[in-house]
Amino acid sequence: MTSESSWSAQRNNADVSWELFDPVAYVDHNYRAVQGEDAEMLRVVGDHFAGHFSGHSKGPVTGIDVGSGSNLYPALTMLPWCEEITLLERSPANVRYLKGQVTAYDANWDVFWDVLCENQAYRCLDLDPREKAGRVVRVQQGDLFSLGQHQEKWSLGTMFFVAEAMTTSYGEFAFGVERFLRALAPGAPFAAAFMEHSCGYQVGEHFFPACDVGESEVRASIEGFAGDFKVERITSSAEIRAGYSGMILAYGRRRN
Repeated sequence: MTSESSWSAQRNNADVSWELFDPVAYVDHNYRAVQGEDAEMLRVVGDHFAGHFSGHSKGPVTGIDVGSGSNLYPALTMLPWCEEITLLERSPANVRYLKGQVTAYDANWDVFWDVLCENQAYRCLDLDPREKAGRVVRVQQGDLFSLGQHQEKWSLGTMFFVAEAMTTSYGEFAFGVERFLRALAPGAPFAAAFMEHSCGYQVGEHFFPACDVGESEVRASIEGFAGDFKVERITSSAEIRAGYSGMILAYGRRRN
């Protein structure tokens, strides 16, 4: 097992062996049940997206979840509103996991959908989320930094625990947030989540780097690209994993 202390030096995204990421171990540790923090973020993001789309004709909506990993719940927040959702993921192991989930995702994700359905806008749509996911979700292997060739392409976007969880470099963190937001069309609603003051994280037998960011760093990375957004600290009821102080949720709309 790799020790956390052995990764005290800076590690850029390109230095990480992402093929070693274990999606089953990650899901088992984080998403077999809904943690309180995830439920709170689902409610806030669900309200945000429902408020943007409900009762209004917005034309064809395409969504992207950047750096999906083995987390399906950001895609579920977008599912009712989209004709197409792209799950962009770098790790080959996570890509295989996601492709196996798209046609019929595992039962543990049902409780995440149930939280979203506390919002009437989700509940009243009366859709079969598995059927729609199989129809509209596609998995694409790719690097967050490559999004520069797809500016203003998507009309809805999420990025959960990615920009700060792929590098120790603040420059790469900020550039990752920029790439995500520039990929969204003007006025597009978005939501992004971050581990607060993370010093890295263990997945299975391997340790992965993180950038130490707080609310001020998250706000600074977003404010140039979003004209209307909020940054909220999500209070942790219990530490899900070692080495962080809380979670931060940012949501709003891409600057026109």
